[in-house]
Amino acid sequence: MAEHDVAGLQRRLAEFAAARDWEQYHTPKNLAAALSVEASELVEIFQWLTPEESARVMADPDSAHRVRDEVADVLAYLLQFCEVLGIDALAALSAKIDRNERRFPAAEGPREKP
Repeated sequence: MAEHDVAGLQRRLAEFAAARDWEQYHTPKNLAAALSVEASELVEIFQWLTPEESARVMADPDSAHRVRDEVADVLAYLLQFCEVLGIDALAALSAKIDRNERRFPAAEGPREKP
C-alpha cells in the first residue's frame, strides 16, 4: 500500500493521534469544527487578493508554503472526520459527482463564450 493513499494517510493520522492520546478529542463535532477553522485559514490567505493575484499565489514561495500547509490541515481533518464516521471519502465524492452529472447535464453542442 502506498504511503500517500487515503487509507495509508488515515492510518498515519490515527497513529499520530493515538501516540498523543488525542482520540478522546476526535469526535465528529470537534473534527467538523476544526475542519471549518482550517478551511477559514485557507480562505484568509486569499481574502483581499484580486482574482489575478489569487491565480498567482503559488508563484511566491512564502504564500505557496502557507497554502500547502492549510490544504494539508483541511485534508487531515477531513480524513480524520471520515475515519471516525466510517465514510469512504473517495466513494462519497464519486457518488456526489454521479448525482451532479445527472442533476446538471452538460449542454449539447458548442457553447457560446460568456
